[in-house]
Amino acid sequence: MALDQYYLLGRSGLRISPLSLGTMNFGTSGYHAAYGKTIDDVRPIFCRYLEAGGNSIDTADFYTAGESETILGALIAETRARDRVVLTTKFTNAVDPGDPNSGGNGRKHMVRALEDSLRRLGTDYVDLFLLHTWDRITPVEEVMRTFDDLVRAGKIRYAGFSDVPSWYAAQGQTFADAHALTPAVNVQLPYSLVDRTIETEHVAMGRVLGMGISAWSPLGGGFLSGKYRYDGKGATGEGRLSLPGTSGLSLTDREWGILEPLGEVADELGVSMAQVAINWAATQPGIASAIVGASSVAQLDASIAAMDVELPADLRARLDAASAVPPQSLYRMFTPEYQHQLISPTVRVGDKPSGYRPSVLNWAS
Repeated sequence: MALDQYYLLGRSGLRISPLSLGTMNFGTSGYHAAYGKTIDDVRPIFCRYLEAGGNSIDTADFYTAGESETILGALIAETRARDRVVLTTKFTNAVDPGDPNSGGNGRKHMVRALEDSLRRLGTDYVDLFLLHTWDRITPVEEVMRTFDDLVRAGKIRYAGFSDVPSWYAAQGQTFADAHALTPAVNVQLPYSLVDRTIETEHVAMGRVLGMGISAWSPLGGGFLSGKYRYDGKGATGEGRLSLPGTSGLSLTDREWGILEPLGEVADELGVSMAQVAINWAATQPGIASAIVGASSVAQLDASIAAMDVELPADLRARLDAASAVPPQSLYRMFTPEYQHQLISPTVRVGDKPSGYRPSVLNWAS
């Protein structure tokens, strides 16, 4: 699967690459400065991604205190690639601690954030504008009406969400459909062998409501890269480990238990653990694109090569079993095992013509 084998994003006509280039490390300022890169460092990475056929570039106003957008703007201008790339940026984080309206998802900040992003990016529109994080305050109706206004003004082409509850995204999409407003076509979420939480609701929501999912951190914060091992007492390995919900190297037996089968599959296929993990995430049902960062051209090339990996069904099943998280609470009632109790034994499943929805849905898909 090459980078120039494009796929439609959600229920839209927008075509994107199966791997998106994440630019959180473009720049040396702000929160992400510890592992940031200068424009000279990332120029060859950006150019290599375009040369390989990639077209989906992801940034946010928060990344390196806005420097990521500034660097991207300069690189896009240098390469004259504005019309070719699908440029995504995000808003939510506060830019002025003294101003209560300088952050969040209200209309005032949405418009201000977009104008600032357009200035830094050196463009008059972005292809995809995402709400970065649910602020727990702003009514989703306000967000969707503002998205629609920005599309009508020609300043964004498409809208979407990142890191929101499934019910919030579903409410927004339903409101947009009911009022003929611009719909959301994308939702960015963390997804990897080590974190499959979004399978509980988000994946099915995206497929039913027309939102393609972009998987961020397909290597689980670097945990699945092959750098780490557990020696019975603690972790060994060098690298930046920042899994959601973990502190340093405090991981559970479940996470450590994924590394052994991942390594076995990688050895059997003759590729790296990181390549298997990226391929698994990018080719899962409902996933439109996996977002990968890179600190060097060699690292980017390895990620690109991951899309050439053929992951046989038996090896995928081995990884699925090792990384599975049993459904909790009422979600147990939505598994195939439980649903068989709801249907008469005389009802046959799978004997309908193709195109009909099956009577029992597969939990994992």
